Amino acid sequence: MEDILKQVQDGTLSVEKAKEKLAGYEDLGFAKVDHNRKKRQGFPEIIYGEGKSPEQITSIIEAIKAKDNDVLATRISSEKAEAILKLHPELIHYDVAEILSWKQTAPVNESDGYIAVVCAGTSDLKIAEEAAVTAELLGRKVRRFYDVGVAGIHRLLDNAEEIQNATVSVVVAGMEGALPSVVGGLVAHPVIAVPTSVGYGANFHGLSALLTMLNSCASGISVVNIDNGFGGAYNAVLIDQLANKA
Repeated sequence: MEDILKQVQDGTLSVEKAKEKLAGYEDLGFAKVDHNRKKRQGFPEIIYGEGKSPEQITSIIEAIKAKDNDVLATRISSEKAEAILKLHPELIHYDVAEILSWKQTAPVNESDGYIAVVCAGTSDLKIAEEAAVTAELLGRKVRRFYDVGVAGIHRLLDNAEEIQNATVSVVVAGMEGALPSVVGGLVAHPVIAVPTSVGYGANFHGLSALLTMLNSCASGISVVNIDNGFGGAYNAVLIDQLANKA
């Protein structure tokens, strides 16, 4: 702020430009892009793509890139991505995760810690990949353990040691949502449980899995919203950063 005011005083910065810089966000009319979020929280503003048009998403991306911030947009369908990539072919679209990204430089993570993303079944892959790709794009190491649900628990136990060595686990499950409780009983680190909307009628679009996870008797489990792979990953990233001081 002091530097900006000195530039105005010296006549090297106009009052209008100074107001823009001090505001901390850019008003696009339909969105206010928070350019100072990285300074406050460590990561730039992340775009939630659902409900936004390709044109709106493109405008937000251009505003973020103009400030030399990295781009991470979630819930970007293949159709939306195709329209956006025509204008910005430098972006990368992760089809299963439905994530669109652009980074100035690849993140360097020299710590030994990693996040375990544990997925109950193949039907949960979309949410698990949203979590895994988000964590990787935010600079953390990830190891994936997929299709290890409780219906064949030996598959989980075969990977137990590697999961136990993680800093934090993101556990994704639909149906009755039992997997986080099992993982929580095996590990000595935080577990972020992510319920999915996968399941038959009485699953109530993920509500049964959510309630199971909230009522888990295993200690150390925190629960995010239904299908919120991004939210689970973001929390895991913060934990991994603190644990590895990076």
